[in-house]
Amino acid sequence: MEFRKHLLAVALPAVLLAGCGGDSSVEVKPLTVTIAHINDHHSNLDEFSGGITLKLDGADTTAKLGGFARVKSAIDKIAAGKENVLKLHAGDAQVGTLYYTYFKGAADAALMNTVCFDAMAVGNHEFDDGDAQLKSFIDKLHAGACKTPVVSANVTPKVGTPLAPAKTDDYIKPYAIKDFNGEKVGIIGLTIADKTKGSSQPLSTTDIGDEATAAQKAIDALKSQGIKRIVLLSHQGYSQDKSIAAKLTDVDVIIGGDSHTLLGNYSAYGLTAQGEYPAKVKNKDGDTVCIAQAWEYSKAVGELKVEFSSEQKVASCSGVSHLLIDGDFTRKDAAGKTYTVAGAELDTLNATIAKDTQLLKVAPDANAAAVLKTYADQVEGLKAQVIGAASETLCIERVPGSGYSKDSPAGCNAATRAHGSDIGNLVAWAFREFSLKSEIGIQNGGGVRVSIPAGTITMGLAYSVMPFSNTLVELDMTGAEIKQVLEEAVDSAVKTGGSTGSYPYAAGVRWTVDLTKSAGSRLSNLEFKGKTDTAWSALNLTRTYKVVTNSYIADGKDGYLTFKTVKDSGRFLDTYLLYTDTFIEYVKKQGSIKKLPVSEYSTQQFIDASGTLLQ
Repeated sequence: MEFRKHLLAVALPAVLLAGCGGDSSVEVKPLTVTIAHINDHHSNLDEFSGGITLKLDGADTTAKLGGFARVKSAIDKIAAGKENVLKLHAGDAQVGTLYYTYFKGAADAALMNTVCFDAMAVGNHEFDDGDAQLKSFIDKLHAGACKTPVVSANVTPKVGTPLAPAKTDDYIKPYAIKDFNGEKVGIIGLTIADKTKGSSQPLSTTDIGDEATAAQKAIDALKSQGIKRIVLLSHQGYSQDKSIAAKLTDVDVIIGGDSHTLLGNYSAYGLTAQGEYPAKVKNKDGDTVCIAQAWEYSKAVGELKVEFSSEQKVASCSGVSHLLIDGDFTRKDAAGKTYTVAGAELDTLNATIAKDTQLLKVAPDANAAAVLKTYADQVEGLKAQVIGAASETLCIERVPGSGYSKDSPAGCNAATRAHGSDIGNLVAWAFREFSLKSEIGIQNGGGVRVSIPAGTITMGLAYSVMPFSNTLVELDMTGAEIKQVLEEAVDSAVKTGGSTGSYPYAAGVRWTVDLTKSAGSRLSNLEFKGKTDTAWSALNLTRTYKVVTNSYIADGKDGYLTFKTVKDSGRFLDTYLLYTDTFIEYVKKQGSIKKLPVSEYSTQQFIDASGTLLQ
């Protein structure tokens, strides 16, 4: 109980961890709570280079966007003058930029400790470098005064492993309890199970159980303490959050992550949201559940106001997802020249922004910016090194037609609709180029993280595109095994509870996907073209090909089960070439890169579940 004693000693509201007990005889009163929340910041600590362009007052207007120092300012602004505030992080704090590549969570923890979150859920990417790295990250979160509880009701490490040196909940608690002057709120963590086990690297002894079963068990434990105001801090995706609510009794609020969902109404500004903020559904009891999520990458902070009745049920909820913007605002004049908005035009613009709380004009917090600078200075030199150029924008996508790039850069959703990711295909080509013996390169869509805009390509951009510590692995596979692993990857990408990041991209092999077919029969017209071949021919199911892929999916992650079978049989060689360095060398060799000819894209045709051929 040292953690609880510490909080009481500094006169902060008590956070009671699982097993601390509660007094159900205390009179329960109505309670209003404001929840300030983020999710999926993925080591995006800087403001976004180039900002964001919004349609404001009828004109395209570019503003500064996001960054963790603005997250800190926004949360402080939300909390100012309010009595009962919960500050929550719904997971995937780590992995995605050079700040993780170089500091392995230390920079993220330092910035999160400027906010002092009341709880953080365990995201699937928290396990990308295994249990020991997650332990190190939590140690850093707990090194200062904040001691942010890290919660997940369905993650249970084995005693004697890094996350459970003495007890299963040494590092990850099933829930935390926030005490507002005697009125308590339970915060239960959830981690997406199949995706974490299939797409990250938890120890095989770390149990990640069914989300609904674990959530109800934690709810019941809180109810036994007289606590029925229940918040699920969920890292399992927006659609799963809506569906799990109906399976659970007594749940009131779900603060979500994983799906990077923008909620609200931003259509006037040129952004597409996926629903209202908050969404309202019913739990198993028929009571209201309020569901919220706050986009991604330190771009937004959610503000949810929840009024609980004396029966500890939701009486009402309302709120907004604040897009974090700031000046200097720029526009283009009639001649196409960029200028900074000033004078009366700026006054009008600021008045427009002030009318809509979805647009929050906020400057970076000075203290958080100073903390960030200590890390930023160390990586700036390497990030600035130029390795080549892109002659046109190379768009990211997960599954063709899914709109993963969210129109940033502009036009990417349309450009990738029929054939998927430009950059995903190029990465597969880079693999095959630098694995001299390989005939086919395969890369999972989720291993490529951002689009490449036309212009200079720096080392920093390359590491943002491919931020993981993977190596290239060569596998000897029959054509039948190649078809099987591609079928597995597509199934993992489209099934409920799977990962869109599983979708395959390739060099030297191409196909048609038809989602109206059953799993295992969705790929047809599989064709092969070797490095020196001039024409495509049918993939020979009995012939053996040498395939190069990244070490992550070579271990069977992201649904690529047959890769692991082949590797376990001994038909593999780890080249120890870092996959990011392979892409860097490819760019350097080419000097300038561009989209592949359409004939070389791995997905030649894509028929969606409705039977529509995407074009």
